[in-house]
Amino acid sequence: MRVLIIGSGGREHALARAIAASPLLSKLYVAPGNPGTAACAENVPLRGSDIAGLVAFAVEQKIGLVIPGPEAPLVAGIADALAAVGIACCGPGAAAAQLEGSKEFTKEIADAAGIPTAAWASFTHAGEAHEYIEAVGAPIVIKADGLAAGKGVVVAATPEEAHEAVTAIMEDMVHGAAGAKVVIEQCLVGEEISVFALCDGLDALYLGVAADHKRVGEGDTGPNTGGMGAISPPPWAPPAVIEETMARVIRPALAEMVKRGMPFRGFLFAGLMVEHDGPKLIEFNVRFGDPECETLLPLLDSDLLPALAAAAGGRLKNVALRWKDGASATVVMCAKGYPGAYATGGEIYGLEEAGALPGVNVFHAGTMADQGGILANGGRVLAVNAVGADLEQAVARAYAAVDTIEWDDGFCRRDIGRRAIFAAAFAKG
Repeated sequence: MRVLIIGSGGREHALARAIAASPLLSKLYVAPGNPGTAACAENVPLRGSDIAGLVAFAVEQKIGLVIPGPEAPLVAGIADALAAVGIACCGPGAAAAQLEGSKEFTKEIADAAGIPTAAWASFTHAGEAHEYIEAVGAPIVIKADGLAAGKGVVVAATPEEAHEAVTAIMEDMVHGAAGAKVVIEQCLVGEEISVFALCDGLDALYLGVAADHKRVGEGDTGPNTGGMGAISPPPWAPPAVIEETMARVIRPALAEMVKRGMPFRGFLFAGLMVEHDGPKLIEFNVRFGDPECETLLPLLDSDLLPALAAAAGGRLKNVALRWKDGASATVVMCAKGYPGAYATGGEIYGLEEAGALPGVNVFHAGTMADQGGILANGGRVLAVNAVGADLEQAVARAYAAVDTIEWDDGFCRRDIGRRAIFAAAFAKG
């Protein structure tokens, strides 16, 4: 099978490495890719926003399956454009991609399907949003309705912070058109998890659970980012929580999408808060998470490609996946200043030495090659993953790899997985 992956980050590197190992694969392309994907695939100089160019390339190269990594091409209709020329895509059409493209749409689906979620309201006028904040108080969550690269959510501890968020999103338009509408919702309290399922429109195959670390600072302080690290499995997501999530969140959402004539195919990512009375939906995303993808795929003990092809073709019913025992942890190395302004171009050393350590996988997220060296070329630059017998070993291995890498302009959180390790130890007594 000839396969095209769309994207340039750590998620796409992890997907490429997993798919490259499949005996079903005859040729693998990544557009535009990065120096990491170049080691296991052929990079193609096409951006995810170039829908026409990607479709033309897929036709020319007789691609059998396209796997979009990020959400933007899906919301822009890449799956529909590919379907029009008879090429399978492991991702939803633009109508179904509204599950990520619009926070309001997701809340409407949740209400219609009986999915447990926070109370909410949406606004297209800043004045009405400010009045609502005064009426309900804080803590409260302010969300830009559209795509904002993972940075459009503000958890406001006070009414003042909530007002500032509305002003920034709706009046200052810090996220552009994504902030023309805001969703304001009740602040859920508990432990946050990310549950992943591979879907074919009707059926869903569980793909794992992870806990992301969204804030830039240790102790979960500072602004939200695209993700500073992740661990799997989190101790607050036992099998009963996963079963409830599949039964009360994932499958009802699929059924509601079918009812609306927009069946969902591809990766469905449910962001959930585990409260005392069970998991509640925070948001849906329509692609594999990043850095959750880099955390989960190293635990996979099956060929991923047949499952992706089955999802794209509506044939998931009899597919099963095997997973390794143990745990996985990923530490994201970022450029200093991220998620604000940051410098690029700094050279990174020690990647081969880090990748040779036991259980370690180094995924390129924002890098570029230059005369044989690797330079930083983004905010989130490397996703350093490690697997181990348990979470404590996985985290220790990941940080041992981080400490092997030399990069003057880089930083990372030093507490990825710490709370989960403490929780697991407390549970054991």
